[in-house]
Amino acid sequence: MNTLLRHKGWTWGFRTTILLYFVVLIVLPILGVYYNSFSLGFSNFAESISDPIAWKSVLLTLKLAVIATVINVLLGTMIAWVLIRYQFPGKALLNSLVDLPFALPTAVGGLMILLLLGPGSLIGGMAEALGFEIVFHQPAIVIAMVFVTFPFVIRAVQPLLEELDASEEEAAYTMGATRSRVFRQVILPSMAPGMIGGGMLAFSRALAEFGAVVLVAGNIPGRTLVSSVFIFGEVESDNPVGAAAVSIILLTLSFLILWLINMLQMRGRRV
Repeated sequence: MNTLLRHKGWTWGFRTTILLYFVVLIVLPILGVYYNSFSLGFSNFAESISDPIAWKSVLLTLKLAVIATVINVLLGTMIAWVLIRYQFPGKALLNSLVDLPFALPTAVGGLMILLLLGPGSLIGGMAEALGFEIVFHQPAIVIAMVFVTFPFVIRAVQPLLEELDASEEEAAYTMGATRSRVFRQVILPSMAPGMIGGGMLAFSRALAEFGAVVLVAGNIPGRTLVSSVFIFGEVESDNPVGAAAVSIILLTLSFLILWLINMLQMRGRRV
């Protein structure tokens, strides 16, 4: 009996600790953002939301995040395919470098892009000679978003390719299917959940990126001012309500994306 009581007490304490951790680190900060948004009344919140500069920053962030996500889905799927299906020198090193954006501070990523593509660099100088500017313009923001979200699609697609039954491909080839048809009808459906889930995570992460973006964006409203930098500017300007209002938009979008990913995963398990 004493052993059972000790076991129940340990279980209760463990669950309580986890719940407190969740509440303190996730629930309370979210509630704090919503509280600050409406602290001065709904009219002030509506005014902050309807600010043209705020909306332009949100729409620009959405547009650039979509572009970065499409690039990540295409490149990430191809890289995952190469890492699983081919053997070549340096494969282990390349596989470990995939997670580098997770290990590096995002500001370091932004500095790398600035040094590589900035006006004083070789590539940046060549681009300027061709009349094409990268840093402090939208292409640099997309590159920064792609860099920080690079591993998501790769790591989501890799296990699906590893679990793919080779006998299904062999059966399709035996029945006379071409390589392109086997890819479309056998391989691609198996990779699709990873591509969709990884793409959604990459999109959600790109929406909130600040460290890499702030170093390479020009911060021009409507052209290079993204939401995260706008929020930082509002906080620096002592306008926490305006910052919280835009934060709610990003927070709601991220929550909906994560909820959709969870629903797709649950549906996949039922199937």
